Parts: sequence; C-alpha cells; structure tokens
Amino acid sequence: MIDARHVVLLFGEILIDRFPDREVLGGAPFNVARHLCAFGCAPVLITRIGLDEAGGRALQSLESSGLTTHGVQLDSIHSTGVVQVHFTSERGHRFDILPDQAYDHIHPRLARIAALAAKPELVYFGTLAQRSDSHRALRHMLRAASGQRFFDVNLRNPWICVERLHWSLKHADIMKANDAELELLNQLLDLKATSAEAQAGLLAQRYSLRGVLITCGADGAWWLDGSGLIAMPSAPVAGIRDTVGAGDAFSAIFMLGLLHGWTTPVTLRRAHHFAGAICQIRGAVPDYGDFYDPFIREWLPSS
Repeated sequence: MIDARHVVLLFGEILIDRFPDREVLGGAPFNVARHLCAFGCAPVLITRIGLDEAGGRALQSLESSGLTTHGVQLDSIHSTGVVQVHFTSERGHRFDILPDQAYDHIHPRLARIAALAAKPELVYFGTLAQRSDSHRALRHMLRAASGQRFFDVNLRNPWICVERLHWSLKHADIMKANDAELELLNQLLDLKATSAEAQAGLLAQRYSLRGVLITCGADGAWWLDGSGLIAMPSAPVAGIRDTVGAGDAFSAIFMLGLLHGWTTPVTLRRAHHFAGAICQIRGAVPDYGDFYDPFIREWLPSS
C-alpha cells in the first residue's frame, strides 16, 4: 500500500556504478527516486535486478533509503545492471554501459500491476531502459498509469533509437534534456532549426508537449512552453568534485516544484542550486541523510 504523500512512478534502470575507487547504486530513475524520497515524496520505482550479490545490495540500499520495493522485479537469469564510470578531463565523466542486464527485461504485466496500484501524480521515464525488451513494459505501464509524464532524455551511445525517441516524445507531457542532447535531437529528428529555442519550440509543437526543460550546466537552465521562455541565468558552482548525477538532481527538484506548485523561476533556481550541491560531493546521491536538511528547511518549512 502506497502512503498519502505525493506519489511519483519511475520506470527504468537500477544499476551499480563502478567508479575507479568504489561501487555505488545508480541509474537515473533510482537517483531521482532517492532525492524525491528525501524530500518527502513517495516514489515507486519499476525496475528489475538480478538474483546476485549486487541485486541484494540494491534491495538493502532501497530499503535503508526508505524507498518501497513494490515495483522491483527479481530476475534469475540476467545480472543486475553495471556501468563503468571513467573520469575525464575538466571533472567530466564517461560511461561504459554493459548490454543485456536485468533492467532490460522488465516484465510488462508486473509493471502494469505496480502502476495501477501506485496511482501517481507524476510519471518519470527515460531512454536507456527502452533499448531492449523493457520498452514493451513501459508501454503497458503508461497505459495503466495516471499522472503527468516527465520524459528525461539520457542519450548514451550506442543505445540511441530514433524510433523510440519519437514514441517517447509522443507519450510525454514534459521533455527534459541538456543543451548537448537538444542539439543531437535536432539532428536525429531532422528538426532543421538553427537556434536552441527554435529547436525546443519545434519539439513542443510537433509532439504537443506542455513544456521543454533544457539544462546548460554551469550556464543555468531554461523552460519553454506556450507562454514563452523562462531562463535561469548562469550561477557559478564552487568546489566541484564531479558532475555525476547532476542532471538527475535537477530533474528531481523540477518535479518537486511541479508537485508543490512552485513558480517556474523559483523551481529553476532551486533545481540549479541543488544540482550544484550534488556536484560538490562524490557520486550522484549523498551518503548521509542530513545533506538534504538545509534544503528541506528552506523549501518545505512545514515538513
């Protein structure tokens, strides 16, 4: 039974991020769910893990973080997902994403049952978990799920499928991407637009999107809808350790703003601030719960 807090349904990968010096639980849907849970929401993660040591650690981590495991499927054939994370110059990172992992085989009927039970206000899905069999489960889940649909574009070579990008955009209400992904979408979808704003406008028009959210790293972020463009200007971030999970952090706070009815400028500013704080730690989520306390006190004082 899901509690009465804001329920968010998240679909996709849960995996082990292998850094040069450690292993941590990751995957964009998990990272977003972890942040939303810390801010008092009730995320339901629909994913699949292997019956292996990594899967056992994943279940323990979910439970210790306060996340429900109702949507987590167990796979006796395929292994829990693994990604090798390599740091590059200027605090960047590169991912080696292994193929044919448990999250590639999410069961459609089980996904539908979890969606029906959740009754979410928001639904989050991305691209990576659609690369194989799990795309069918996403179709079943979306047919069963209520709530506004937030499509987080995470383009990772070689796992890019133009047909499924089209499908995802057709079934989304809000699209979020970074500025580099927006330019790649312009090429993949043959938008033929010269400016970023025109590219976003064409996407919104072609796919009947409520709005398009574009993040630009340290240069801020912007939101485009039928009323025009709202930008959050550049805000420098000091003490960056790595940028892993910054986009997921931004997505989580933007969704939090939707749930709590914050204005768009406030939401963009808070999302950028929180993503910057994540860049000041190692990894996509903090190791300690009181990391969130200052944000909760400022943004959700009645919590």
